[in-house]
Amino acid sequence: MSIYRTSCKLKNKDVNMYRKLRTSTLFEMLQEISIAHTEQLGAGREKTLDQGFLWVIMQQEVKIHDMPGYDDEITVSSWPGNTMHVLFPRYYQIHDKAGNLLIEGSALWALIDQKTRRMIFPDKNGIAVEGEQHGTEYPLPTRITPRQTDQESVFHVPFSYCDLNGHMNNTRYFDLFDDTITRNDPSLHVIRMEYHHEVRCRDELILHTLVTDDTCYLEGSVNDQTCFRMEVK
Repeated sequence: MSIYRTSCKLKNKDVNMYRKLRTSTLFEMLQEISIAHTEQLGAGREKTLDQGFLWVIMQQEVKIHDMPGYDDEITVSSWPGNTMHVLFPRYYQIHDKAGNLLIEGSALWALIDQKTRRMIFPDKNGIAVEGEQHGTEYPLPTRITPRQTDQESVFHVPFSYCDLNGHMNNTRYFDLFDDTITRNDPSLHVIRMEYHHEVRCRDELILHTLVTDDTCYLEGSVNDQTCFRMEVK
């Protein structure tokens, strides 16, 4: 087994007004390489989507050493860790063309039943992803501590934010963050995210925010049920 890699040159659509990689595009890259590698490892749509099982992300975290920008050539790498009961760990690295480490991170994935929306046991459904260790793995995500927020707003989830799983795509939460929270310093160092409940098309999402000197916190709820928490430093 080997580390899965893909390379690209960042285009204008990939960057924000500061000419740096959009956070939503960053996490879209991580999502796409996860899917591609999982398919290569024999756990593609024939064993998942076609059987009524959906891949979902439970938690993810990245550490940004140097955010790439417009016209930069980067290589995205990913590999799986050892399955943890119903959770599939996955690790990520992004390097520039000189081999410098720009971004590293990790995520915990799971499979849910499309009808019941409950997690399934992969071993009982013939789904296996063999993990590997290389000694450079970024620590797996830990839970985000809820915070007392001081601002609240309402967001209605548009059709364009939803994906083939029938809910708001995980990458769109980062666009939502960028559009909701104003930061004096546009640079990012650590992004942590956890998903608790699905957010569906047209849902009224109540956003709770807190901005301090060193941290931005965003929490979203639907009908008083917490759906996600995000922490950015």
